[in-house]
Amino acid sequence: MNEHTSKQFDAELENIRTRVLQMGGMVELQIVKAVEGLVSGDLVLIDQVIDNDQRINQIEVDLDETCSQIIAKRQPAAVDLRMIMTVIKTITDLERIGDEAKKIAKMAKSLHSAESQFVPRIEMRHAANLAVEMLRKSLDAFARLDLAAAAQVVRQDKEVDTEFKSIMRQLITFMMEDPRTISRGLEVLFIAKAIERIGDHAKNMSEYVVYMVKGRDVRHIGLEEIEREVAR
Repeated sequence: MNEHTSKQFDAELENIRTRVLQMGGMVELQIVKAVEGLVSGDLVLIDQVIDNDQRINQIEVDLDETCSQIIAKRQPAAVDLRMIMTVIKTITDLERIGDEAKKIAKMAKSLHSAESQFVPRIEMRHAANLAVEMLRKSLDAFARLDLAAAAQVVRQDKEVDTEFKSIMRQLITFMMEDPRTISRGLEVLFIAKAIERIGDHAKNMSEYVVYMVKGRDVRHIGLEEIEREVAR
């Protein structure tokens, strides 16, 4: 590649990195709004989340197409190819996080629109805040190629899993004590599961960062092995 072409290529890579981070910011806002709508019962806010999901889907499609064009035109190798592959995988997880935010909003709408008063009162903001923090850290790790931050996200996923199990136990207790809460209790459980899945997707994204920097696929190895890989 001559110097001019090389600079163009660098600009193209920087452009897709920037767009990924912008998409990540939009997805994060979707989660925050969905949880806020769940807590407050603000149906206008909830509808915003549901409507905005289509925008996130379109961004994923556009970015995916841009990455395909770069691969065809530039035929990248080594670290550049890993970076583009990381972007393709990351935007897939971001789109799925957007889907989970939409699920939370739809369940929140159902809960707040229903006449039934038998809704189990479960505190989910802590779990949601943890999941949002994981997403922020994984995006930051991507932006700064920060392997230590990526490993932190993997560690935090266990906390979100623990929170989900605690919420599930509380819901089972509610439903056993008062069968009238079963229908709404299941909807609350779907919300908790969506939060847990957001954590899973953020964890995936942090593992892609390790792949981008180190060239090692760490998706199916334990936390200790990931931390050893990061320390090398």
